[in-house]
Formats: sequence, structure tokens, C-alpha cells
Amino acid sequence: MELFQWLTAATTGKCIFTMLVSMLPVIELRGGIPFGVALGLPYYLAFPAAVAGNLLPTPFIIVYIRRVFELLRKYFPRLNFLVDRLEKKAHLKGKKMQKYQYVGLWLFVAIPLPGTGAWTGSLAAAFLGMRLKKAMPAVVLGVLTAGGIMLALTHVGINLFAGAVAV
Repeated sequence: MELFQWLTAATTGKCIFTMLVSMLPVIELRGGIPFGVALGLPYYLAFPAAVAGNLLPTPFIIVYIRRVFELLRKYFPRLNFLVDRLEKKAHLKGKKMQKYQYVGLWLFVAIPLPGTGAWTGSLAAAFLGMRLKKAMPAVVLGVLTAGGIMLALTHVGINLFAGAVAV
């Protein structure tokens, strides 16, 4: 209970909480920035916390995901359906960006829609055989671009909501 209070009351705790939310697949920074702002973080703190949280798992995904999938297949065969689904998704997303390689990866990660983002982009990069030192800059640029878009959308949304409530 004290930890939750600290995560929602102290500025440092709010930044860490925003980072943790942004690390989650599916939610990523698309939910992390609005979450941080809703916690009361100013934009200039919510943005870097969400970006850092979203980027933290990406090098590990790019480098280790194939090995993780092999181990899951070997030691947890009941999870094969999940591994198959994730691999299929990575290959489908990878086909979309294969033609444009790193620019495609950047644009794919930058689009703040469900099914795109740093997690899926990193997964696709791993299955396309992209090297970390080349894929990571594209993912970082994509996350920064998506973060800028989400920052703007969050600001517009708050102002629209504030206007609707004031009426």
C-alpha cells in the first residue's frame, strides 16, 4: 500500500509508474503518456518517462526473442499456440516493412495505432534478421515520433475535455 501511495503521490514515483505502464506490450507509450499526465505529471516529465519505459525492453526483444521462443517451445510445449501466433504476427508485420527496411521500421513504430509500436516493431526486426545497431535507431526514432503524436493528442484531448466540462 505504501508503494502504491508513493507511485501515485511523489513525482519520482509517478515517473517510475509511467515508465512501468509504458513498458507493457499493447499499452506502450500510447497509453503511458496520457497515464502520466492523468497522474499529474507535467508533459515535460511524462514524455521522457514514457519514452524511456517504452524503449527499455526493445533491445532485449531484438536480440533475445528468437531464443526465448525456442526455450518456450522446448520447455513449455503447451504455449506453442501463443509462440506460433506471435511469430505469425511478426512475419506479417515484417512483410510490410521489409521493402523499406529501417525507414519502414521507423514508420511502423511511429504510427500510434494498436498492433504497431516498439514491441511489435522489435519483434518484426528480430525475425527479419535486422542487427541491433541498425534496428535500434529506427525504433528510437519511431518511439520519439509516436511520443510527439501522443503528446499532442493528449494535450488536445485534455483541452477538449476541459472545454466540454466547463460548458
